[in-house]
Amino acid sequence: MAFLQEALDDSDVENCGKCRNCNPELLLSEEFDFDLANKAGQYLRRSYQKIRPKKQWPKTSMFRYYPFEGYRIPPELQASEGRALSLWGDAGWGQMVVEGKYVLGRFSNDLVHACVEMIKAWKPDPFPRWVTCIPSDNHPGLVPDFTERLADALGLPYVPCIQVYRKHRPQKGMENSYHQAKNLDGAFQITDEFRSGECLLIDDMIDSGWTLTVVSVLLRKAGCKAVYPLALAQNSPSVSFL
Repeated sequence: MAFLQEALDDSDVENCGKCRNCNPELLLSEEFDFDLANKAGQYLRRSYQKIRPKKQWPKTSMFRYYPFEGYRIPPELQASEGRALSLWGDAGWGQMVVEGKYVLGRFSNDLVHACVEMIKAWKPDPFPRWVTCIPSDNHPGLVPDFTERLADALGLPYVPCIQVYRKHRPQKGMENSYHQAKNLDGAFQITDEFRSGECLLIDDMIDSGWTLTVVSVLLRKAGCKAVYPLALAQNSPSVSFL
């Protein structure tokens, strides 16, 4: 600060007592606190994100292939509140999700164990009785492989009852909420392997939330008592699923 005062021709130059030049003892320590680093890592790996269910469509009767009528999604067809393990690409689990999807081509068992711990902390009630996942044309084996391992770790059956029925463009290419929802019209169907008990619905990533919403409605219409969405990563914090 004294340097700036002198450069500006200040007549009353004083040492600030805060910077390195004035007080070298206030420098940050060069010692690394491993305990603090571990606590920070644990915090980042427990920053679970809530996935709140959508309660209405972007527009009334906007679907051609699906019999979804009206503007509001009836409560009996809505998903229950879900969870996302991490923020996409963030420190903690988020970076591991990115690497699993685009580098390794497989999500690690560490993510399986992390999801088990998240579900224990979450305590969905009533607890899911079976597990399924949203399939992808671009990465057909990625999420099913993870879902099967997660189901096994939870001691629940994995039931691959969701099929891609109609080709659709990637959701990230849609410009707004209406087009994101409309793009999924007729995209999925529920097969005969479906079960009626409470379900844990897995996807690798949540962005707009419309994919999880549409599939949840299909599962509820088929007779599923409750659908709990679970994503490995959320695209950004506080993304509403309303």
